[in-house]
Amino acid sequence: MKRVSFWLVAASLSASMAAGAEAKAAADFAVGPQYDSTHVYVAPEDVDRFVAGFVATFGGTAGKQGVFQVTPTPSETISQVAMSPAGMVSVFGFKTPIPYPFGLERTGYLVTDIDAAVAAARKAGAIGLVETFPDPIGRDVLIQWPGGVNMQLYWHGITPHYAPLTTVPENRIYLTADAADRFVAAWLAFSHGKIVSDDRAASGDEIGKPGTAYRRLHLHSGYGEMLLLVSDGALPWPYGRELTGYAVPDLAATLAKARAAGAEVLVADHADGDRRSAMVRFPGGYIAEIHGPS
Repeated sequence: MKRVSFWLVAASLSASMAAGAEAKAAADFAVGPQYDSTHVYVAPEDVDRFVAGFVATFGGTAGKQGVFQVTPTPSETISQVAMSPAGMVSVFGFKTPIPYPFGLERTGYLVTDIDAAVAAARKAGAIGLVETFPDPIGRDVLIQWPGGVNMQLYWHGITPHYAPLTTVPENRIYLTADAADRFVAAWLAFSHGKIVSDDRAASGDEIGKPGTAYRRLHLHSGYGEMLLLVSDGALPWPYGRELTGYAVPDLAATLAKARAAGAEVLVADHADGDRRSAMVRFPGGYIAEIHGPS
């Protein structure tokens, strides 16, 4: 009887541990879109101009500027965060050559457990670009999703507390048809997200290709919004150069602020589905899409 009880307890404990491991593997490690940032690389002499222009356009505040080593190999960069009600940017002005593959990642997403998040991302279909490494305030990793979508995941030793965003920006990802479904499956498995909409005949006017159609998917998760723009990949400039789309309540007023701050409107205010959109290049070269209600 004692032996039977022992094996029942052992089996129960084993099943419980397996269930716990499975739950952890299936966990959602997102913290919130206010902790996600677009990575902006500019020349060191352009850091101040870009940060000032971004804050003047969207509002918010600029964090303290410093010079750090943020890569696992020797390097030196001016680093600063700009936080706005429409989204955050992490700005890097490298004073040394930029070590590979840094500069190729588009965004940084804060996670609750970086080791578990990396394991979950790999299980979902991501591959590692740079193994997890320490930074001045936590740990980071660079990963790549199907379609060549590069991303940083990061974790802070001291949990930050940021106010929710007024509007959540969208990570704008351009893919070809052979990669789109693989990326969507992998990202949704990792992020526990959902497809909000999938328009397979969106107007090509929206990506600078009038008279054509393309596929537009809107994805939502705890990491924020994603807009996938699926086409043949032959895009007129500057489409595909922007990483992020910022939602604002008044597009005309925001564009006026951007111009006053030294930004250049590359694509004028125009109808874009059920909204209005424009493309802007900030001082230092960072290109962003900005959209508002139609």
